[in-house]
Amino acid sequence: MDIRHLRYFIAISEEKSLSAASHRLGVAQPSLSQHVIKLEEELGVSLMQRSTRGIVLTEDGLRLVHHARQICQSLELCLSEMRDVGGAVRGPVVLGLPPSVSMVLSVPLAETVRVELPQVRLQATEAMSGFIRGWIADRTVDIGFLYDIDTADRFNVIHLLDESLCFFAPPDDWPLSTSPGTPVALADLVGLELILPSPSHGLRKTIERHARDIGIILNVVIEMDAMTQIKELVARGSGYTILAPAAAHDFVARGELVKSPIAIPDIHRPVYLCSNPDKPLTRATRAVERLTVEVTADLVTRGIWEGRLSDGITERLHRPAS
Repeated sequence: MDIRHLRYFIAISEEKSLSAASHRLGVAQPSLSQHVIKLEEELGVSLMQRSTRGIVLTEDGLRLVHHARQICQSLELCLSEMRDVGGAVRGPVVLGLPPSVSMVLSVPLAETVRVELPQVRLQATEAMSGFIRGWIADRTVDIGFLYDIDTADRFNVIHLLDESLCFFAPPDDWPLSTSPGTPVALADLVGLELILPSPSHGLRKTIERHARDIGIILNVVIEMDAMTQIKELVARGSGYTILAPAAAHDFVARGELVKSPIAIPDIHRPVYLCSNPDKPLTRATRAVERLTVEVTADLVTRGIWEGRLSDGITERLHRPAS
C-alpha cells in the first residue's frame, strides 16, 4: 500500500463511482479496480459494494477512508511546511467567532495579522457558537471560539478568559433603584421586560440556569438571536437585556446603552479557543493562534474586553522567552 492507493480510494469514495473517479484522476477504470482489489487482498477485508446507487463503502471501507484522509492531509501539511522552512509564514487560516467575540476582537486581530503576518490570508467567519462547534468538528474552520466545551472534549482547548454578564438598559430608562454601574442582583430583574436570545442559545441557557438556581422566572418578551438587533431594540426602549460586556461594547461607547454587572449570583462564562486534533495546525494557523491569544490578552488588560484572563494565559504571557 502507498499514498497513491489511498488517494485513489478517497476519490472513489467521494465520487461513488469507478467511472467518475477514473475521469477525475485520469486513471483507467480497470486499473482503479485492480488497485481496490489489491487493497482488499492486502488488508483482508471487503472495502466496497456495488449497488444501483453506485459504489457503497462497507464499514471497513469507511474506516479506511477516514484514516486515508488523515494520512494524506498530514503528508500535504508536512510537504507544505518543509517547503516553507526558513521562509515567511503564509497560507489561509479560517477563524470562527461568535458575534460577541467578533464585536471586540475581529478588527484588532485582523489589523495585527495583516501587519505581522502579511502573507497569511485570515478569513474570520461569524456565527453562533453551536455552528462553530460543528465547523471545528468537520474541519471547516481551523480554529474557533467556544463558550461551552462539555460536548467538545476531543478538541484542543485554550482557556482564554472568563466574562461576567451585565444588565443593559437605555440611559434614559434605567429601571432599577441603584445607579448604572452599581452591581445588581439577578432577582432585581424579575418583572422587567427582557430581550434575550432564544432558549437554544448558549447565553440564554446560562442565564436561565442561574435563574432556576435561585428560584426565579425572568420575563422574556422578545427572543432574538442577532446581537445587533437585541442592542438596537434595547437602545430604542423596547426592553432590557443581559449580555457579556464585549457584545455591547460599541453601544456603550457611543452612550446608547448603560450597564451594571450582575453580582448576585456572579454569572460568568468561560471563553475558549479550540481546534480539532484531527486537523493538524499549519504554521500559519499556529501563528494566528498565537496572535489571537496576545491580542485577546491586550484587550482584556486595557479594559476593552471586560473579563479576567485565565491563569494559564497569565502564566503564558509572563513566561520567559526561550
